[in-house]
Amino acid sequence: MPTEGQGDLIDSAGQLSDPPTTDHRGFAEFAHEKLPRWALVRQSFDPAEIEDVRQAVRVALEPVISMVRPGARVCVAAGSRGIDRIDQVVRAAVDRFREAGASVFIIPAMGSHGGATPEGQLEVLAEYGITPESMGCEIRSSMEVVTLGEARPGLPAFLDRNAFEGADLIVPINRVKVHTDFSGPVESGLMKMIAIGLAKQHGADTLHAQGFAAFHELIPAVATFTLAHAPIPFGLALIENGRARLQYIEAVPADRIPTREPELLVMATEALARIPLSQIDVLVIDELGKDVSGLGMDSNVVGRYYTGPTGVPPAIQRIVVRDLTEATQGNAVGLGMADVALRRAVAKVDSYKTYMNCITAKTPEGARIPLTVECDREALDIALACCLRVQPVSARVVRILDTKHLDRLLVSEAALPEVLATGRCELAESLHEIAFDGEGMFTDHF
Repeated sequence: MPTEGQGDLIDSAGQLSDPPTTDHRGFAEFAHEKLPRWALVRQSFDPAEIEDVRQAVRVALEPVISMVRPGARVCVAAGSRGIDRIDQVVRAAVDRFREAGASVFIIPAMGSHGGATPEGQLEVLAEYGITPESMGCEIRSSMEVVTLGEARPGLPAFLDRNAFEGADLIVPINRVKVHTDFSGPVESGLMKMIAIGLAKQHGADTLHAQGFAAFHELIPAVATFTLAHAPIPFGLALIENGRARLQYIEAVPADRIPTREPELLVMATEALARIPLSQIDVLVIDELGKDVSGLGMDSNVVGRYYTGPTGVPPAIQRIVVRDLTEATQGNAVGLGMADVALRRAVAKVDSYKTYMNCITAKTPEGARIPLTVECDREALDIALACCLRVQPVSARVVRILDTKHLDRLLVSEAALPEVLATGRCELAESLHEIAFDGEGMFTDHF
């Protein structure tokens, strides 16, 4: 994004143009003759996962399905995160509600994502396989909201107009997990979707204007108020295991959501995949995106936030981002946490979607553009050159696909003993040189 002296980064169409180039000659002065060797490591997690999603949803809904009366109009709220097999979850819920005699439609419940436009939010759902054709029902996308009242003085609560005016029952479906921007008994999950996702850009902007430091109390307050003023009978809570696969599904009645969600958060936190190291000199992330994490890269995994280290390991000196996920559709929120990025990643940034998300969240830092280079070799050389007290040949270098999928990691020789000592990791391939092709790109693939 534009910084002083880079005013022409945004073209006339409002898109990010290529960053200015210079005759850098590959930054030869920072090239390292000898790099560390690394090895492919396989990390094991709790193998428990749901195989038959449809059946698991039906079992979860059984205790609450009597709340869905014949003839009822049910609105299913689906969000913007890349939840494992979310299309199957939503379709199974839609089918079960129809069997109960209800008519069903879906709405996007995702705050300002998708550029905060009806069309953009439909595109986000489509990326996850949620379309009218695949779901067998209508999807109503709008940014219009109604005001339910004030959750506390000066703090209005909003709700999607289609949901409020077109449904007798509203059922949020969301994954429960630790949040990337704040900590509390309730973080990402049903209550956040009720307070922010269902409130669209208006609600997201209103809450974010209070600051993340207040979210641990604001989200429960607004969600509880909304539950008392909107026809939300229950929510469908999802938990993923360390391999980012669905592990648990539970339908939580509205009156139990405030007390049950903190318990589900504990389960989700225990299942969270992490990088099994205390310190890393350079972390290379293949892909960043909103489908991976709200910050593009999960701060709980990289131990870093816009303001600096979180204090949770690993402590990482420099982060390299190689690309954006396809599903993020150019929303590069979180790219500002990286130090070096490949030009191909920067070229995919949709400035409007990224800016809208960052402005609404009051975190313009997330849209900053890191040092931008052409290839992996340059990125690794420059990241190592920016490290303190590190000899490149003995550097602790780790490469991952993204912060959500951590079952396979490339780990340099110096860090390998600590990784293997955890008992959760084993060598999948032996140590070998970090190799590059003729274009300077890694030859190793996950």
